[in-house]
Amino acid sequence: MHERQVDAGAALLARAGACGSGSLAVVGVGKNAGKSVVVGALCTASTLAGVPFALCSIGRDGEATDAFDGAPKPRHFLRAGTLFATALPLVPRSPAAEIVAVTPEISAIGPLVVARARAAGYVEIVGPPRASSLRRLVETLAARARFVLIDGAIDRIAALRGGDDAIVVAVGAANAPTLARAVEAAAALTERLALAAVDPSRPYIDVAGALTPSAATAFARAGERRQIVVADATHVAFGGRAYLDVAARLDLRCRRPMQPVACTVAPFAAERSFEPRAFARAVAERTALPTYDVFAGRAYGVDPL
Repeated sequence: MHERQVDAGAALLARAGACGSGSLAVVGVGKNAGKSVVVGALCTASTLAGVPFALCSIGRDGEATDAFDGAPKPRHFLRAGTLFATALPLVPRSPAAEIVAVTPEISAIGPLVVARARAAGYVEIVGPPRASSLRRLVETLAARARFVLIDGAIDRIAALRGGDDAIVVAVGAANAPTLARAVEAAAALTERLALAAVDPSRPYIDVAGALTPSAATAFARAGERRQIVVADATHVAFGGRAYLDVAARLDLRCRRPMQPVACTVAPFAAERSFEPRAFARAVAERTALPTYDVFAGRAYGVDPL
């Protein structure tokens, strides 16, 4: 297994650029997967590289403490001049930020706006509840910045529907009781995101809407050998071990492939820790994606940049 020291944020930016995407979304397999740390590394790398970027969220991120359990969270630190999207009530007064545009999108906290940090400091970002709204927000930001970073939700890939984002999957020791189960969770999400395109020269069944667990199980029990085709990976309505079991028995395909480009690992959590190198190597081997330990600055697996 290849291993090398890297600037993980810069390497992930390079991977997004290599696939031609103007946006990169970081999604976690569960809570405390290290997603916010990865986004922070990407922000820093973009700033150092002089790449004008904008930051947005699928949910709510950058707050000092978790809204559900009160645990401390990594915050988003932005340099002066950086664009970000958030709810109007959360536009910070200190450090100062100017409102660049008021969008028609609405969050649970209020209208969403595009703001520019006028001084370096921490910001809290909020995104819209629907995939269509997120796509419009990303387009608004892309018109003003060279690159858009999306702090994604926990295994809520439906919010990525309709986009061409490069996708990074984050997995941590907090996400499963054992290293093997955490690796399995990463594999289930990356395999679902990496659904291959339909081969129109071979027989297939088009699935209208979402492929549910019951429908997929019925196809598998019937010994179906035709391709089972969904619009894209977001239309597969289940994940985890159930997805891996069904995917091993069916030829699942999609009409619009997505772009998972890498995984990241967070080997330490309050509940447990995994040996960092063993964890990263296992994720890289199981997913066949380059895997980065952002904390340690190491890359593993297939052609790490």
